[in-house]
Amino acid sequence: MTAVLSTPGVDELDDAVRALRGWQYDGAPMQLHPSDLGWYQRLGPAATAAAVRTWSRDGRILAVGLLDGPGLLRMTLAPDARRDEELSHRIAEDATDPTRGVLPGGEAAVEAPADALVQDLLARAGWGTGEPWTPLRRDLADPVQDPGVRIEVTGPERAGAWADVLRASFDGSTFAAERWHAMAAGSAYADARSLTAYDDRGNAVAVVTVWSAGPGRPGLIEPMGVHPDHRGHGHGRAVTLAAAAALREMGSSSVLVCTPSSNTGAVATYRSAGLRPLPEVRDRVMGVKVHG
Repeated sequence: MTAVLSTPGVDELDDAVRALRGWQYDGAPMQLHPSDLGWYQRLGPAATAAAVRTWSRDGRILAVGLLDGPGLLRMTLAPDARRDEELSHRIAEDATDPTRGVLPGGEAAVEAPADALVQDLLARAGWGTGEPWTPLRRDLADPVQDPGVRIEVTGPERAGAWADVLRASFDGSTFAAERWHAMAAGSAYADARSLTAYDDRGNAVAVVTVWSAGPGRPGLIEPMGVHPDHRGHGHGRAVTLAAAAALREMGSSSVLVCTPSSNTGAVATYRSAGLRPLPEVRDRVMGVKVHG
C-alpha cells in the first residue's frame, strides 16, 4: 500500500504528537521530538497544524514533518520505517517537488535521522549537506547536582517575566507572554515545564523549557536563554542543570539538546552542565527544482 501525505487539522495534531513520543528512545539518532511541535505551538494551533505533514499507511502514521521556517522540513520516521523503500521514496519525492505542498521552490533543507534511507535518496538526487549541528546528551540515571541558584517553575501568572528574559536573550526575538500562553495550551506542554533562574539579588537571569516524551524516554531542552545583562556568571550552566533535574523528576531517561556547532558558547555551556557532545549532524540542502 502506498504511503499517503497529509496536513492534519487542529484536532489531529495530538495524533502526530503521540506518534513522535512513541519514537523517542535512548540511542536513537537525533530526530524530531514532540517538543518541536510543542515549541511551534507558540504561534497557535492553526499555524502549527498548517506546518505539520504526516505520511501514513493503512491508517498508521509512519513519518512526521514540521515546516520549521521557509524552506526547512524537519522530519523523522517510525524506527521500523526508517529503511522502508516505498515510504522513503515517497518522502524524498514530496520534498523535492514543490507541487506536492511540502517545500516551496528555491533553496530548501531537510533534517532527517542520520540512519534514514531518505538521507541516501536525497544525496543520490544531488542534495548536499548544510552547516554542522552538535547534539549533546546527559544520562539521567544518577541525581543531578544542585544548580546553586533559585529556580522557579513558571506558571501563567509569571509568563510575562519568563518571556521578557527569553526575548532579551535572542537578537531580534519578539517573544511575548501571549506566545508562552499559546505554547502552554498545546497538548505537548502537558509533559513540559518552563523554569526561571534568579540570582542572589532576585533578578530573573535565565530561562528554559524542558519537554518530556514520557517516562523512560529522552527529554529535550527547547529553548534556553540567558539575559545579556547577566551573562558570564554561570547562569546558563545553572539553568541547564535545573532543566536536567526537572526532566529526571518527570521520569526522563536522558536530556538532549542540539545547537549549531558554530555556537561555541552554547556548546561550552551545555558541556559544563554535564552534557556530552554526540557526532555532528547536517541537514540535506538543495535548490528545489520546480516541476512543470
